[in-house]
Amino acid sequence: MAAARRATGGSLWRLPGIRRLVAVTLAGMVGYAATLSALPWWAAQGGATLGQAGLVTTAMLTATVLTQTLVPALVRRLGSGRTLAAGLVALGAPAPFLALTADLVPLVALSAVRGTGFAALTVVGSTLTWTLSPRGRHGEAAGLYGLAVGLGSLVVVPGAVALAQNVAFWPVALLAATPLVGVPWALRMARDERATAAPEVSGLGGLARHGRAVLAVLAPSAVLLVVTLAGSGLVTFLPIDRPAGLLAPAALLLFGATTALARYRAGLLADRLGTRRLLPAAAVVGALGLAGVAGGLLAPDGWGTAAVLVAATVAGVGYGAVQNLTLVAAFARVDGEDTPTASAVWNLSFDGGTAVGAAAVGAVAAWDLSDGRSLGVPAALLLCALLVAAAAPLGTLGRRSGRPLVPAGGRV
Repeated sequence: MAAARRATGGSLWRLPGIRRLVAVTLAGMVGYAATLSALPWWAAQGGATLGQAGLVTTAMLTATVLTQTLVPALVRRLGSGRTLAAGLVALGAPAPFLALTADLVPLVALSAVRGTGFAALTVVGSTLTWTLSPRGRHGEAAGLYGLAVGLGSLVVVPGAVALAQNVAFWPVALLAATPLVGVPWALRMARDERATAAPEVSGLGGLARHGRAVLAVLAPSAVLLVVTLAGSGLVTFLPIDRPAGLLAPAALLLFGATTALARYRAGLLADRLGTRRLLPAAAVVGALGLAGVAGGLLAPDGWGTAAVLVAATVAGVGYGAVQNLTLVAAFARVDGEDTPTASAVWNLSFDGGTAVGAAAVGAVAAWDLSDGRSLGVPAALLLCALLVAAAAPLGTLGRRSGRPLVPAGGRV
């Protein structure tokens, strides 16, 4: 592995394209993370019910999923840099208007517009981890990309919740406009010919033409979808279940920190051990963490608070590791020309799971029981944990069908 690193030129940070990709990704993810938990809380302040509050996230990510199938065609016409720049504008420019009202309808509409920009950021960003990195270093590049994604959520998700709950929502709305800072970096990426190379796939029709590649990445993508569904439920409804004090911000901070670290380190570990065993194990760790959060929310104060904080930390390890390992596994299962297809399917699973989780977990939590009470957030999170545990064996399915993503000696 050391020889492979020397042969490909030392640290990836020496590559201008990688540095710009990390900077653009970090700026975009800060804007996305600012509203991930705080905006549902803001909607609840405007009168949205527990089941309705998650619709702002669902609307954003539904628009993301629908737009992601069109992004490769935009890249072919505009290039990666310009497509990223347009996406950052769509993600950041509407954000300040979120502070003007807490009514659900305008928040949903603005979130949908922002989702179209997030689509460009996610599809182009994950694809560039392959096209901008040297041969044999793609897993490491995926780790750096994942670190940028994770750092965008590390402080911002809990910090935005704390700002909204203890100061006001308007600073959160301004923070959500951070993607605009990344526009100059994105435009500079347009000069890199490898960054502007057009993917082979275009839209849903392109995905259908690459059906074998889609089938090859279904197993890891299914695991990702279930895990992101559960993670979305946690970050959306923990602040609503614990609207006062610092428990929700602290738990989300720990969740974000371990997510970022695990997503970065998991790629390097996969180069040595492969994903076939690591991916199911990571999913089980995530399930245990979610179950612990559910139990902590039901326990008395003191023990319950400690349990939530520890369990959120464990859940973050599984959540971050699954994100990286599924991306590594997806790219390793397809040939070079199908890399954009793998990226599209992976991103559809990630954002589709997040969108479904924001709505489904809220609907389950709001389910009316016979005694007039609702099922509640802890029970909904426990059901998520069981779902993640049931999906873990899918990580062992499938086999690598294309060129290796990892250096010689690694296996998927």
